Parts: sequence; C-alpha cells; structure tokens
Amino acid sequence: MRTLAAQLKTSPATVNSAYRILRQRGLVIAEGRRGTHVAPRPPVRTSHQRTTPGPLPGRGDLSLGFPDPALLPAIGPALQTIDLERKLDIPSLDANDPELIALAATSFEADRIPTQSLAITSGALDGIERVLNAHLRPGDRVLIEDPAYPPLRDLLSALGLIEVGVPVDDDGLVPEAVEAALRQGAQAVVTTPRAQNPFGSALERRRGAELRTALAAHGDTLIIEDDHASAVAGARYTSLIPDQHPRWAVLRSVSKVLHPDMRLAFLAGDETTVARVEGRQWLGPRWVSHILQATVAGLLGQVVADTARDTYARRRNALIDALANHGIHAHGRSGLNVWIPVGEEAPVLTAVLDAGWRVLAGERCRITTPPAIRVTTAVLPEQDAPDLAEAIAKAVEPGSRRAY
Repeated sequence: MRTLAAQLKTSPATVNSAYRILRQRGLVIAEGRRGTHVAPRPPVRTSHQRTTPGPLPGRGDLSLGFPDPALLPAIGPALQTIDLERKLDIPSLDANDPELIALAATSFEADRIPTQSLAITSGALDGIERVLNAHLRPGDRVLIEDPAYPPLRDLLSALGLIEVGVPVDDDGLVPEAVEAALRQGAQAVVTTPRAQNPFGSALERRRGAELRTALAAHGDTLIIEDDHASAVAGARYTSLIPDQHPRWAVLRSVSKVLHPDMRLAFLAGDETTVARVEGRQWLGPRWVSHILQATVAGLLGQVVADTARDTYARRRNALIDALANHGIHAHGRSGLNVWIPVGEEAPVLTAVLDAGWRVLAGERCRITTPPAIRVTTAVLPEQDAPDLAEAIAKAVEPGSRRAY
C-alpha cells in the first residue's frame, strides 16, 4: 500500500480506504499474507435443452437428478379441489396461504425445528439466495460441501461469494475441516443434512453433535440447511444448527415429493432472517403464486411419501451392492443419487453411454475431491442395476477403485 501510495502521490490511508471499498463491493479478495487479488466473476451457466445422441432403448437418462414420475401424486385431482374463489379473494390476499403455513409448521415441528418464523419461497435455491443476500456481501466466504450441488456453486459465483469446499463422507461434513474453514473466516455454511447431492450423505447423530459444538464457537456464522428431499430422503433429519443460534435457516422443498415443477419451499429461520427474506420478497414477486400454494397444500394433505422413500432406498442399494460385487465402493446412504469414485470420468461416461445410459460427470460438482460420476438411481429399475454396474466396472481400472 505504501508503494502504491507513493506511485499515486497520495497517502497510504487513502489507498487503504480504496482497498476496503473494493473488498466491500466484492471486486477484490484479501488473502492475508498471500496478498489481494481480483475476485472471479465468471458468467453464470445457462442450461439448454438436452439432445440425445441416438436412442437409448430400454435404458435412460440417469443424469438429471429428478424423482421418478411414477412415484409422484396426480396433480389434476388436487387442482379440482381448490376453492379458487376463496383462495384468490383479492382483499384477503396475504404472502402465505394459512393452510400451507400450518402444514409447514407441522413438518418442521416433527423434526424439532423452531417454527416461530416461517415463510414460503419459490424453491430451495430461491430461498438460499434470499437468505445469503439477507446477511452477506460480495467477497464473503461460504462453506459448502465438496462435492457440491452444481447450481449452488453457480449461485455463489453469481452473488460474488467465495466458495470454501469442505469434504463430506457418508456421515456428513468432516468436523476438522469445518473447524479449519471457520477459523479461516468463513461467514456462512450451506449444507444438506440428508440426501446430499451428489454424495448421498446423511448427517449421523454423533457427527451432528460434533458439528454443533464447532459452530457454537462461531456464533456469528450464518447456517443454512437445505432439506431438499425431505420426506423421501430415506434418512432421519439431523440438524447441525446449535440451540439458540442467532442466524440460521432451514429450507424444505416439495419438488422431490410432489413434482420438480412445484417451485416451492418452506423456510424456517430466526426472526431477523425470515423478516429480511420476506421484506425483500415483497419488493419483487411479493409472494409465491397462491394457486401454486393451494395446490401444494392440497397435495401434501393427501400424499403418503413412504412408498417413494422405500423405493428410492431399494434402487440406491441395488446399485451400490451390484458395484460392490465388482470391487467398487460407492456412496449413497440417502437420497436419489449414488456417487461413484473413478480414476477418470470421461472413459466411464463413454462406456456407460455405449451401454445405453447417460450419467453425470462429477467435474462440476468437485472442488478438490477426486474424479467420480453421479448416477440418479431414482429412475433406475432394480433389475437393471447389475448391468449398469458391469458397464461401469469394465471402464474403471482396478487401481482406481478407491474409497474416499
């Protein structure tokens, strides 16, 4: 700073103030002894309609992460039961449908999540973005799981936030790595307690206690839990949010239980966080469509997710067991996906495609973890698991069949 001040013929205090403003605007990142550098702000990825290079007879696309349509409730009957005249009465319109808020409260209370402050957002990612914007500014560091859900990484990049990848295992975030990231200045944590995408972790009770202890020592840390699979996750809900934590939020989406196009999630959080989210929401879309809210309320009042949950668990386990027969250790304690470590991703993707399936390369999910592929087992019939496992095994070198 002194050198730059001399070059510009100004005072070091002025240069220091300029650097501070650049940091506040997210244009530069201060790395302590490693210096200050320009923050990366790459273009946000845009998804395009997939094109299939040739037919996939009898097989299918296992790369999308969607639930099985056959296990979703029928939406038509629910729409016919909505009293639209009452729901859309303009003078009585509020941000949230009272019936839906009551269902949200029941869902959260079953897992001992405080329900004093609740809101409705347009899906889990929308809620995560609003919570992050409520507390953080560009240049702040956000601890996320590694491997991570690719759209979450894109979201952090778009907001000018710096991702800090922390490894996960089958039981969730690794506590020692979390503590290290917090000591290095991570201001927020975004995690998926169960059905972690893509790894399939499910936060184990003892692990949750360790993480709560670590996070309690950093009381200003914003903690966001994304319970996107909720009732079909196939594992109990365990939170890492310490009791009486001042800044927290839990998002619970309905897209895996009802339909991917049901862009709606429940939000529970501390009073300030929820108030900021709803206040900003009121300046934009104002509320989530009441027709959508009423439809979700009608479906949730009828749907029983046990069948879907158990079916997804059987399909996950069928592929994991089939891979184990070939000496390949895969991960998927919960959720709709299986994460398979490989030596190189490209040859495996090609071999699996030749056998009739499309799976997801792990590259966009990984920060520092080794190569892997993600298979959405939600739509993989159990009887097809051995064939898929054989196709993967043929492309995976024996020396690369490591677990992590």
